[in-house]
Amino acid sequence: MSLPTAPTVATISAGIIAGFDARFSGTVPALPKSFLRVVAKVFSAVFVLLYKYGGFIFFQQYVRTATIEDVSILGVVVSPLKEIGRLVGIGDPAAAVQADLQIDIDVITTGGQLEIGTQFVSADTGVVYLTTSIILLSAATVSGAIRAAFDQGGGDGSGAIGNLEVGDVVGFAVPPPTVLRNATVTAVNTPGADQEDTEVYRQRIFDRFQLRPQGGALLDYKLWGEEPASILSIYAYTGALAGQTDVYVESAVQFDGIPTVPEMTEALDAIQLNVLGLATRQPASAFPNMLPITRTAFDVEVIGLSIPENQTQVETDVEAELIAFFLARAPFVSGVTIGARTDGITKSGLIGLVEDLVTAANGTFSHVNFNKTGFGSNLSTYTLGQGEKAKVTAPVVFTP
Repeated sequence: MSLPTAPTVATISAGIIAGFDARFSGTVPALPKSFLRVVAKVFSAVFVLLYKYGGFIFFQQYVRTATIEDVSILGVVVSPLKEIGRLVGIGDPAAAVQADLQIDIDVITTGGQLEIGTQFVSADTGVVYLTTSIILLSAATVSGAIRAAFDQGGGDGSGAIGNLEVGDVVGFAVPPPTVLRNATVTAVNTPGADQEDTEVYRQRIFDRFQLRPQGGALLDYKLWGEEPASILSIYAYTGALAGQTDVYVESAVQFDGIPTVPEMTEALDAIQLNVLGLATRQPASAFPNMLPITRTAFDVEVIGLSIPENQTQVETDVEAELIAFFLARAPFVSGVTIGARTDGITKSGLIGLVEDLVTAANGTFSHVNFNKTGFGSNLSTYTLGQGEKAKVTAPVVFTP
């Protein structure tokens, strides 16, 4: 059965009238015949509503087509996509986060304090920040924490709109006479983040359907370890010794993704989920070895590139594409990695990537070479090992 489009009111009405004509063979007087046409219109509208309602309900069964908007049916309000997310253990989309910043305030006259809720304003964005604790004005320069609270769009300051960088300036909305008007941002305690995009949330649900918890299998270490916001990826492998699991951690915030010791501890805590002194998640006989990922650098050379116009821009585009390609390479974990494998780097693949950009610019090139940084020999293929990620040693070299 196929229903490419829902039938229209006119189509259904014409079918009902045709049925009446066939049944009564033209013997119905004019006035009743007009009434039957009105009845046909009314019933056809009802049928169209049923088609549309049935189609809508059908689509809410599937992750790809379910809507995230709230739907009210018989007085019950639900979001179909969120309900699916909760059912598989994903929960709701990640909420927007308010930026939490550290500032330095220059004091003119020591003594007194700034109360909780003292307002600061960013002249650049118009976002209002509030102090989150009492700040004692006990020295020439004092430090305090502020959090985004209001924005010009009428929101609560949540999201990237509240982000400031170290060195940015915020001013007192009503400056006390004992301090200078402007304060300087010295640290970002918590960066602001927008609410999770619907399609990103939908993809997470897809991933969870394909990667179901399995009671302590390697997949579970990935699911558990990636719960903290500071952890980008977990790559878990069976350890060399019985009962051990090698868990490679990739940071979401550190340079090259190399995690700090506290971040690795955070991932371990998520894997163990310690409750009352007992690790309640990982199998009792298992021991996780927490390890940082490694980042292997590669030199890339594009030979004989010739572009008729704006070659510098094409070189910039090629370099950006190569950098993104290498950063997207990830190690393969049997039974855990879904989709196409991305642990391989091949010369032919790099040539194809460069060719797409060069051809679009009506240019030509002769070859692409790549090798591990510090090793002279060119490679034809390279496969990432356990916990190994890749990057390009910039800049990409372009030779005649």
